[in-house]
Amino acid sequence: MRRLVIWMSILVWCWPLSSPGQDAGGRAVLLQVNGVIGPASRDYIQRNLQRAAEQGVDLVILQLDTPGGLDVSMRAIIQDIIASPVPVAAYLAPSGARAASAGTYILYASHYAAMAPATHLGAATPVQMGTPIAPAGGEAEGKPAHGDDAMTKKIVNDAVAYIQSLARLRGRNVQWAEQAVREAASLAAEDALRLNVIDMVAKDLDDVLTQIDDRPVSVLGVATRVDTAGMAVDEREPDWRSRLLAVITDPTIAYVLMLLGIYGLIYEFANPGMVLPGVVGAISLLLALFAFQTLPINYAGLALIVLGMAFMIGEALLPSFGALGVGGVIAFVFGSIILLETDMPGYGISFAVIALFSIISLGFLVFVVALALQARRRPVVSGREEMIGSVGTVLENFERQGPIHIHGERWTAHSDRPLRAGQRARVIALDGLILRVEPVEET
Repeated sequence: MRRLVIWMSILVWCWPLSSPGQDAGGRAVLLQVNGVIGPASRDYIQRNLQRAAEQGVDLVILQLDTPGGLDVSMRAIIQDIIASPVPVAAYLAPSGARAASAGTYILYASHYAAMAPATHLGAATPVQMGTPIAPAGGEAEGKPAHGDDAMTKKIVNDAVAYIQSLARLRGRNVQWAEQAVREAASLAAEDALRLNVIDMVAKDLDDVLTQIDDRPVSVLGVATRVDTAGMAVDEREPDWRSRLLAVITDPTIAYVLMLLGIYGLIYEFANPGMVLPGVVGAISLLLALFAFQTLPINYAGLALIVLGMAFMIGEALLPSFGALGVGGVIAFVFGSIILLETDMPGYGISFAVIALFSIISLGFLVFVVALALQARRRPVVSGREEMIGSVGTVLENFERQGPIHIHGERWTAHSDRPLRAGQRARVIALDGLILRVEPVEET
């Protein structure tokens, strides 16, 4: 009886270790990347791949739907995928999704490449300085190709070599990879499978896991098979850090943060001790500079924006009746338009925002010029010019020089005619601190 109790206790204790829902089927992590590939998606993928390796995850599924993205972010993601000890399955879904440009490179780099029906990939021609690049005779994104200059050929050849190396690494179609770059070619899911661009067409995640099950793959040069039967999938959404990064690296948000930072600091310097504008301005400016560090910024555009704001501030401090202000608004508008070096969808500054801040700046300029003109028309109320013509009262009798009371002050006055106490006298000139006066003829 005692032995039976002991064996039952051992079975109860060990039962969780052999529970089929815990470890028998392994673990997979699902990462969803929707939208443009940028610093936020790079951070999201990079940190979750590291966590997957540390936690002993068996498979990472990268579900894509992207029009492309920044080259720097794309290459960083691909480096992380290649260096990952955990196999990565790139899955283009749902139906209707696309993996254009950077998405095509990521699909080629992944250990497994899958597409849902009614999806497509391709159009991987690099875009630089807002101009589609392709060799002579080809087209990129429906625009005429510009492939005759040396820089264009250099960029295209680099992209071709890069995607071909990824194709050879994963044993995928090298020739079509080159067409995707040079000719901006695209493929539907079934054609991509037929041409060995991807490994499988799967209707959903369960279908992806079923087709991956026991399929051989090379991970860090070692042949590996992943047992996906009964595998549980854990979806990991972006955390607060990735969401914050996605917000501040939006070009329009970064642009607004920069302007708020500059205006806040200007207001603080003009009104020392306010504190709040300076704190908000400093934080906004630092966040904007961090965002600009990760974005393809045209520094000539940034310099024009700063110069334009400096001119507008100069107009407020040293009114030039519009000369500095108009130049500042023009520099500000042109700088805002050319601030970013790419026309990648999702990575441009809204023209509505540029127009809004330009109108605000122009309104400020009109207000300052109007104040300057009003001040010019007003009579002089202080200084040397205001003193001439003023009338005061003689305090004592004198023939040449004596005291006079004017504007509530006692002055020394010089007159060519004798003056008596209480007589009114008008200032006709200043000689240092001595007033030259003449008597006011009384009626």
